[in-house]
Amino acid sequence: MKIIIINGPNLNLLGVREPGIYGSSSFEQYLPQLKLRYPDIDIEYYQSNVEGELINKMQEVGFTYDGIVLNAGAYTHTSVALHDCIRSLKSPVIEVHISNVHQREEFRHKSLISAACKGVICGFGLDSYRLAIEALK
Repeated sequence: MKIIIINGPNLNLLGVREPGIYGSSSFEQYLPQLKLRYPDIDIEYYQSNVEGELINKMQEVGFTYDGIVLNAGAYTHTSVALHDCIRSLKSPVIEVHISNVHQREEFRHKSLISAACKGVICGFGLDSYRLAIEALK
């Protein structure tokens, strides 16, 4: 099984950015734990702050990989382009959020990509990524 985790804007700052919301661990510190837990799954990782680069990566892998775990960050609430991209892919996409977006600012309550995704997981910290992998298994 081959899965890619794709993180969007500002998620490169995990561990530094608002640790009260996002925790004190970087994704690079967390990723080895996932790989150790799932040795039978080839887990790749990609992060970009640029919407078009996220789309390019999903189009590159979205017809051959077994799944995509996507934390689109703020693009979740603004990007029709990501929604359209997800709809065009063969690979299932699980939308992930570290925080419970429904307990946060009103503008974060609406996702433009949820309807295109297989499912949504939010509010479990970095463990949200593990739950998404479990859903894809």
